[in-house]
Amino acid sequence: MPAKALTGASAQTIVLSILQRQQSYGYQIIKRVNELSNGEVEWAAGSLYTLMHRMKADGLVESFWVEKEGERRRRFYKITDKGLKALDEEKKAWLSVHGIFVQLWGLQPSLS
Repeated sequence: MPAKALTGASAQTIVLSILQRQQSYGYQIIKRVNELSNGEVEWAAGSLYTLMHRMKADGLVESFWVEKEGERRRRFYKITDKGLKALDEEKKAWLSVHGIFVQLWGLQPSLS
């Protein structure tokens, strides 16, 4: 299981990456992170919503309500243009760090 500090440092980049593919609601984001990590990373709803609130205040995401008949109302999030720019910068930073570890550990780069 990844260290909390590493998971916390990557949380915004993970969420923006998910939202780049499709708009989602909180539980859906938590579930997707769990799937992508093969159950290694489990986020608490409270932590995610604190992050989403901050990202919304920073203009990286927008939220809107969706009501479907027979279901409860859900707040969906979508990435903004500012969020896309921030994600691009974060990708470059993470790839730089990844490149350092690849060299230090003698690994073959993986693009999967």
